[in-house]
Amino acid sequence: MTEAPSTAAAAALCVSLIVEGVQDVVLCPGSRSQALALVVAEMERRGLLRLHVRVDERSAGFCALGLARESDRPVVVITTSGTAVANLHPAVLEAHHSLVPLILLTADRPPELRGIRSNQTTEQAHLFGAATRLSVDVPAPTGLPGECLRAQELAARAVAVAAGTVTRNAGPVQLNLAFTEPLSGDLPDLDPLLASFREDRHHAATDPAPAGDPADPRTDSWTLDLREGAVVVAGTGAGPDAERFAHAAGLPLLAEVASGAHFGRELIVNYRELLTDPGCGGRVRRVIVFGHPTLSREIPALIVGADVETTVVAPVGAELYNPGHRVTRFTRAIRVDAPEPGGVLDRSWLGGWVVRDRELLAEHTTAHVSDLAAARETGYRERSDYAKAEVAALREPVTRGMVGESVWRATWPHDRLVLGASRLIRALDGLAPGRNIRVYANRGLAGIDGTLATAMGIAQASQADDQPGVTRVLLGDLAFLHDVGSLLLTPGETRPRIQIFVGNDGGGTIFDDLEVAGSAEARLFDRVMFTPHSAAIESLAAAYGWAYSRAATRGELDRLLTVPVTGPSIVEVPLAR
Repeated sequence: MTEAPSTAAAAALCVSLIVEGVQDVVLCPGSRSQALALVVAEMERRGLLRLHVRVDERSAGFCALGLARESDRPVVVITTSGTAVANLHPAVLEAHHSLVPLILLTADRPPELRGIRSNQTTEQAHLFGAATRLSVDVPAPTGLPGECLRAQELAARAVAVAAGTVTRNAGPVQLNLAFTEPLSGDLPDLDPLLASFREDRHHAATDPAPAGDPADPRTDSWTLDLREGAVVVAGTGAGPDAERFAHAAGLPLLAEVASGAHFGRELIVNYRELLTDPGCGGRVRRVIVFGHPTLSREIPALIVGADVETTVVAPVGAELYNPGHRVTRFTRAIRVDAPEPGGVLDRSWLGGWVVRDRELLAEHTTAHVSDLAAARETGYRERSDYAKAEVAALREPVTRGMVGESVWRATWPHDRLVLGASRLIRALDGLAPGRNIRVYANRGLAGIDGTLATAMGIAQASQADDQPGVTRVLLGDLAFLHDVGSLLLTPGETRPRIQIFVGNDGGGTIFDDLEVAGSAEARLFDRVMFTPHSAAIESLAAAYGWAYSRAATRGELDRLLTVPVTGPSIVEVPLAR
């Protein structure tokens, strides 16, 4: 091999990205991107980055999404040209709507090979439109002086924009990189590049403070005066700020299970039921929203209702949650008026919600509670009845609520829980007791695609550097089948501790809850909505090298949630339609 401008430029760009703070790179193989691939492979060998190789670009995009969510850093995705780039689009859209920083290095032909039906060539520059925060069509390197400096500047700009350093609007960035032949050559010595770029980074000016947008409707801060009739709503991305505010204000916290705020004394789990209760939801006059609520129809219906004042707290992002265009105000931060000196918060409004919610939780829980009094009896009949009840509980068929609540209760703060788009997340949303654990769900667009790949990225990021914990995934059978290719484990990478629970009810039963199920002919509905399948999940697990178990009863489920998880495993949970 000989020196090639393509490899020199690839090395300058990738080293610059690492110097700017990138730690993870997800790569798919391809001819046009070979210079980038060989450079990052050498950087992995030297311990400069973590490399994740995938054969499918859609899976690669969602894996990068999971890595970025868990690490809270921009993650690089490298692809070749053509349809490889288009396959990133679902993950790019989810990252766009969820404010997740991705940097897409998409290899391309130079301009003279575009528009002439050259193989694997299409108009891929700016392919993602408004979903990217920055899109640059980078000319092919020629080896002329100054290209390394331009690579440094481009990398710094890409990382800053993807992370939302200046705009407070994190998201995807595309660098469309043209390469001419020879497509790769001898690798340059990376040590001088690293030393030089680190020195330049050290002397670089600090990033400017986020700039304000004159057209942004948000105030910097707003103060809530405490009156009865207010509730706090927490959707995906709300995080602990929602819980802290609800606690400080003494207000009911209607927090979705994937909000990052589903814990605390103010939490109302059965908010959907209580919003239809005249004594609770019927008296709501003010709503304070954190994050992006997506799991119920009751929340947007509340906001668009008459005589309801809504404040949306959105520190970052350009898109603002606004059902029916009825939101009263938008603000980046919110405070609570302190009580008068010596005074205390009136928690009677909150108390009514909490008491009723705890009653409903006791009614709805799927957890088995043993009769301890019967266990202490000395009589044969009483002890026998107790033993029979315990055996019956272990043999009880698993339900959607049971698998969701059991997985939730088995997850601890050092673990991660990933929830797919299915009936299972909605069932869990009304059952999960408050718990401060790390929960993820792709709710930016609430699609079923990429759930397994996202979970793999989260698992690998959270378990890097020998960190403890297990990543558990709860999803339906169609979401599992939609992303089954992401089960492919690449040799040379750490096998994460991940346990996938697949609720298998034979098709898309989530559509059974829609109005169409009551109006369409059953045969036609099943054909085009329910879409039944007969996939053998055990065979798929074997084909991809995953451990497999089946949990049809409470006892089997409890056992699988208590044995150590040492690698990738799939638990199939048969469910009734």
